[in-house]
Amino acid sequence: MAVSGVSGSGTASSTSAARSGIADNFDTFLNILTTQLKNQNPLDPLDTNQFTQQLVQFSGVEQQLKTNDFLQTLMLAGQNTAKSDAVSYIGKEVTSSGKTGELTDNDAVFWAYSAEATAANSTVTIKDKNGQVVYTQTGPIASGAGTFRWDGKGSDGNIKPNGVYSIDIQGKDANGKDVKISTASIGLVTAVDFTSDVPVLTVGSRRVAITDVTDVRIPDVTAKPDTTES
Repeated sequence: MAVSGVSGSGTASSTSAARSGIADNFDTFLNILTTQLKNQNPLDPLDTNQFTQQLVQFSGVEQQLKTNDFLQTLMLAGQNTAKSDAVSYIGKEVTSSGKTGELTDNDAVFWAYSAEATAANSTVTIKDKNGQVVYTQTGPIASGAGTFRWDGKGSDGNIKPNGVYSIDIQGKDANGKDVKISTASIGLVTAVDFTSDVPVLTVGSRRVAITDVTDVRIPDVTAKPDTTES
């Protein structure tokens, strides 16, 4: 997928306008100063110290304006870089914090998980958007990171309709003590929205803030994992 770059044309035009304003102000200052010198009273000429102070004051204002322009240029450049980085997410597979995933005709649903310890007994529960349980699975889960794949077939043997589903994994170790298992969503980025304070990625029908992304990878078009083991 070809994605056009994000340009920063506004930065150059803004800086050019600011410099033009400084030049205009400087010309106005020189005209006023020249007029003042031409029309000064020979018996009461312009005070040299006052003249020097005016030059120093204008020079200080000019330097401050240039500093402001420079900072604005850096800020706009940083914003454009952030946008370019966000656009590069399109077409990539991302992992983000959360429990939801989208079932489509083209692929099964994948979730990432992380178990703090080995869960001798675990229960995976998948619910639809209405909170109804559509699938459950039990079995051991090894400690560490792994993925869970659901092909869309419910516990009743029927294929469930496309849509957003959520997952919950509960586990206990061999002694019956609860094992903390966190989950995350995996999906393909199809668009980026820049209207919020931070770029928001479109992953299927979900919207994910770029700050919630924990992993980015090129999609694997070959085999996908099909167990809950890491």
